[in-house]
Amino acid sequence: MAEQNLAFNQNEDLNKQLWASVEAKLNKIELGGGEKSAAKQKAKGKMLARERIDYLRDDGTDWLEIGAFAGYEMYDEYGSCPAGGVVAGLGTVQGRLCVIVANDATVKAGAWFPITGKKNLRAQEIAMENRLPIIYLVDSAGVFLPMQDEIFPDKEHFGRMFRNNAKMSAMGITQIAAVMGSCVAGGAYLPIMSDEALIVEGNGSIFLAGSYLVKAAIGEDIDNETLGGAKTQTEISGVIDDKFPDDPSCLDRIKHIMSMLGAPETAGFNRINSENPSRPIGDAFGILPHDRTKPYKSIELIKTLVDAGSFEPYKADYGKTLLCGYGRIDGWAVGIVANNREMVKNAKGEMQVGGVIYSDSADKAARFIMNCNQKKVPLVFLQDVTGFMVGSRSEQGGIIKDGAKLVNAMSNSTVPKFTVIVGNSYGAGNYAMCGKAYDPRLIVAWPGAKIAVMGGAQAAQTLLQIEKASLKAKGHEIDPEKEKELLDTITQRYEKQTTAYYAAARLWVDAIIDPRATRIWISKGIEAANQAPIAPFSVGVLQT
Repeated sequence: MAEQNLAFNQNEDLNKQLWASVEAKLNKIELGGGEKSAAKQKAKGKMLARERIDYLRDDGTDWLEIGAFAGYEMYDEYGSCPAGGVVAGLGTVQGRLCVIVANDATVKAGAWFPITGKKNLRAQEIAMENRLPIIYLVDSAGVFLPMQDEIFPDKEHFGRMFRNNAKMSAMGITQIAAVMGSCVAGGAYLPIMSDEALIVEGNGSIFLAGSYLVKAAIGEDIDNETLGGAKTQTEISGVIDDKFPDDPSCLDRIKHIMSMLGAPETAGFNRINSENPSRPIGDAFGILPHDRTKPYKSIELIKTLVDAGSFEPYKADYGKTLLCGYGRIDGWAVGIVANNREMVKNAKGEMQVGGVIYSDSADKAARFIMNCNQKKVPLVFLQDVTGFMVGSRSEQGGIIKDGAKLVNAMSNSTVPKFTVIVGNSYGAGNYAMCGKAYDPRLIVAWPGAKIAVMGGAQAAQTLLQIEKASLKAKGHEIDPEKEKELLDTITQRYEKQTTAYYAAARLWVDAIIDPRATRIWISKGIEAANQAPIAPFSVGVLQT
C-alpha cells in the first residue's frame, strides 16, 4: 500500500507540473500581441477581444475556449500568432449557449493566417453540428498576404466561411455580426451574410477595398471613414443594420437580440440531477502514470468522471482491453468506451496487453456503440491506446474484420461523440477510438497526451534504419557514435511532433484541458448537442 501511495504521489506531482506548464503558456497566449499592441487598441477606445467576450457572457457561466493553442510555434518566421489571431469558444449569452468568435486585432491587426481560417471554420462547424447561435466580433485586416496561397483559394480556406454563412442561414441558425474594427475585402461578406449586422462608430469600417486600393485601382481619392464607415454603411448604403457609439453599447444590443431568441428544439438526451463522482476529480493526476508505458486501472479514472454509483459495465468479462458501460456525467446519460490499461486475461487464460485493441474488445465496442445509438445515449471515448493487436494469431483471427466493424459503427454513429485523449493515441487506435477524423463534437487532450502513428521509440528506430540505408546508398558509413547522435536527433524531432501542444497548434484537438475540467467539457458539450435533433442510425454492411 505504501508503494502504491508513493507511486500515486509521484504521478500527481509530475502530472500537475505538466498542467502548470500548460497554464503558463495559456497565460502568455491570452496576452495576444502583447502590452504595446493592446495599448494601441485601448487608445482608440476599443475593448480587447477577450474583454468583449467577457462582457457578452453571462456572469458565473463556463467559457470553453476552442483552439487557444492554434498556431503555437508554427509561424516563427513571421513572429508569433497567439491563438491564431482569433478567440473562439462556447459561452452563454442571456441564458443561451452559443459560439462566440472574436478577431484579436493585437495580433497582426487580426489578419488571417492559415490556422486562423481553420479555427474559424471549426467554430462554424461546432455551431452547425449543434444548431447553436454564433456571434462574430469582427476586427480584422483580412488575409495575411505573405501566406495568401495557403489561406485563399482551397475548399477549406477563407472562402468556406461565407459558404457556411449561407448554409447556416438556410438551416435557421442565428448569426449576429458586429463590425468593431476593420472588415475588408472578402471578409466584408461575413457580417452581411449574417442575420444581424452592427457597427461601432469611429472604429468600425467595412468595404471590399480600402482607400489605398481604391486609389490604385480607379484613381479615386477617399478616406476610409467616408468609404465604408458607420455613417456611410447605415445611412447611405444600408449594408449595416445599426450603428453604436462604442463597444459596450454594441455588445449590449447583441445581448438584447440574444434575449429575444425562441427556444431551440432538443434531441431529448436524458438528464437527471447531478452527483459528484465517487473519487475526487483531482485523483486523475495520481492515477494516470507519468510514464505512459506503465499499466494502471482505467476504471479508477472513470470513477473520477462519472456521477457516483452510475457506471454500469457492458460485457465486463468479454473483450477486457476495452471498458464499455453506461453512466452519467453531470446528470447526463452517457455511454463510455475507454481503453483499459491493465494487463488482463481472456476466457482462454491468455494474457492481453492493456491499451491494445484485440478482436474481442473491438467486437464488444462495436455492439455497444450500436446499442447507444438505439437508445439515443451520447458517447464518450477515453483514449489511451497503443493500437490494434498485430501478429499471425491476430491476423488469422480476423483483427482487420473486427477492427473494421468497430470503425464502421463508430463512424456511422449519429448520437454525439466526445473524445478525451488522456494518454496515448497511436495508429489505428486513434481512428477506432474516435479521433479528429471521425467528427467528435468536441475532442480534448490532457497535458501529457501523445498523438502519433506509433510510439516514439518504435518510430525513431524505424526512421533511423531508413536514414542509415539512405546514407549507405550515398557511400557514407555510420559509426556507433554517429548512429547514437542520429537516433537522438530523430527521437527529439519525433517526440516534439507527438505532444499535445503540437496537436493543439494544428487543431487536431480543440483544447488541452485540466483533467479536473473534463466533466465540464463533456456536460457542456452534451448541452450543446441537445439543441440539434439527431438523424436515424444505420451502419450499412458489417463483416460478422
